[in-house]
Amino acid sequence: MTKVALSGAEGQLGQFLRPRLLAQGVDLRSAGRHALEPLRPGEDLAHGDLRDPENVDRLLRGVDVLIHMAGTSVERPLPEILDNNLVGLHAVYEGARRHRVKRVVFASSNHAIGMHEVTERLGLDCDFRPDSFYGLSKMWGEGLARLYWDKHGIESVCVRIGSAVERPTELRHLSTWFGLEDLLQFIQCCIRTPDVGFVTAWGVSNNTRSYWTPTGCARLGYAPKQNAEEFAAEILRQPNPLDTIGQRYQGGSYARADYTPHDQRPRDG
Repeated sequence: MTKVALSGAEGQLGQFLRPRLLAQGVDLRSAGRHALEPLRPGEDLAHGDLRDPENVDRLLRGVDVLIHMAGTSVERPLPEILDNNLVGLHAVYEGARRHRVKRVVFASSNHAIGMHEVTERLGLDCDFRPDSFYGLSKMWGEGLARLYWDKHGIESVCVRIGSAVERPTELRHLSTWFGLEDLLQFIQCCIRTPDVGFVTAWGVSNNTRSYWTPTGCARLGYAPKQNAEEFAAEILRQPNPLDTIGQRYQGGSYARADYTPHDQRPRDG
């Protein structure tokens, strides 16, 4: 039976995935930065800062697939991003190398490409255009995952997660929603697919207005079922919470944060 580890189990998506994977019979070890309360007697749990190799070893010993949801998941000052999303991720991949983990499912983000405008329809070969230090760290993480596949044979699925929430609530979500049932299906595909190699996929549902194509991932067998359009009539009656800059770029409010207006930028010549 495939042994699966879930890091970041105390986070929003980890809290969703952990009980459902257990209910589906996955042989799961869940970890958070701090000790977790068991959901059932004898649940396999670990905890600790993943920048520490000993904590990484406890997480990954005997593991076949790591679902890596740990790290800073919002925009923060650069030193914090560097510590958690670069140093920590490198420690995790080195641990995967030590323990001969077959596959890492890396939680990348749409914010790695968030400075593309909303009028663009992007394929997976689009340019990186990060909208934040957070998005920049995900760009780096995808590169690290590629390196460890090419040099060390550790498979990776880099999933550029969109808006992973129970239901869409604003206009941007009509294009970026990653329904939680689709997320669960995606993770199950990542666990079950026999051979992956290195693959990047959009973490998105089958949204009519999606910025990104393809919405599915044939190599994984992922075929999203949910569509934000079911909520469009309700959402379109509401005001858009984003300002003009946030509405212009796919990263939304992340693109707006710390944005230098054109009249304050360096002059030509």
